[in-house]
Amino acid sequence: MKDKLNLRFSTITGMILIAALTRFIPHPPNFTPLLAIALFGGAAFSDKKYAFFVPIAAMLLSDIFLSFHSTMIAVYLCFIATVLIGFALRQKKSVVRIGVASLLASVMFFVVTNFGVWLAYPMYPKTIAGLMLSYEMAIPFFSNTILSGLIYSTVLFGGLALAENLNPKIKLQAIKA
Repeated sequence: MKDKLNLRFSTITGMILIAALTRFIPHPPNFTPLLAIALFGGAAFSDKKYAFFVPIAAMLLSDIFLSFHSTMIAVYLCFIATVLIGFALRQKKSVVRIGVASLLASVMFFVVTNFGVWLAYPMYPKTIAGLMLSYEMAIPFFSNTILSGLIYSTVLFGGLALAENLNPKIKLQAIKA
């Protein structure tokens, strides 16, 4: 059982680290694996502490090299909330449920991070109209958030399913933690 746990842990962790490395490849704005990593971590790790720790560590390591910014609190809060959304997928994963969870995470990310931009940066007046303008200006980037969430979720969840089919030792029912 311990070998199965180690193999599963290593497989999931490796997939998350590889996905995090794609942040270093040139990509369109907001087309990143972040939300998919958090969703996948929440759904795939049987131990809740690893469901949070591994994805957050991967994101933090990549942020060290990419940049820190004034809206990081909003980004990391969304990331943590997305891990929690992933918990809802633990017992029953399906294409539809994963897609809906990815869309929910994308909408939450859009709302929370653009609120953070409005709060943190002086480019928008601190009025309701300024807040609405920050959301309006972010609309062109929202499609990339949605698409990247759906694509990276497909790759991560589909990749794990493929790995489990190729090596049944990787498969382990999620243990309620």
